[in-house]
Amino acid sequence: MANGYTNIIKAKVDCINGAVLLTLQPSIIKHNGVIMKKLVVLILLIAVTFVKAEDQKFGKAITLKEKTSVSTILSDPSVYDGKEVLVEGTIVDVCQEMGCWLDVAGTKEGEKIRVKVTDGEIVFPKDGKGKTVLVEGVVYKVDTKAAMEHKDKKEGEKEDCATNAVYQIKGLGAVIK
Repeated sequence: MANGYTNIIKAKVDCINGAVLLTLQPSIIKHNGVIMKKLVVLILLIAVTFVKAEDQKFGKAITLKEKTSVSTILSDPSVYDGKEVLVEGTIVDVCQEMGCWLDVAGTKEGEKIRVKVTDGEIVFPKDGKGKTVLVEGVVYKVDTKAAMEHKDKKEGEKEDCATNAVYQIKGLGAVIK
């Protein structure tokens, strides 16, 4: 280092199929603490930029192209009853027992629609809350009396059954981003 130069390791970052490969090569550059710190920061930024989580796909492939907002469905759900829809939104809750449902937020505060799947057919990740999801499925009216009876048996309590119609989406396929 008497000449003001020092050996350092030069890094090369490659991204192959979402995996970051870091190749280290010896190199000589002028010794300067600021340059070295900037180089390390640059390498880290490049590595983070190239790391992209793969989308998680569940069930059948998404085939619909036109999205319908959760808010639109909930504004007049009877219009969509029995129809296949494609919705996109933030996951606000996920079944923590079997991953058999998730709730997708609408645009209004507290607005959400449940996406229910056949138990075991699709299992949503329990850590999905806060992620964006694209769901294709069929809108249907829930038998609230049967749903409340099931809940009462499970939780050991008795609740009055709401008279308002409740709609859900029977999930056929989903992509969590």
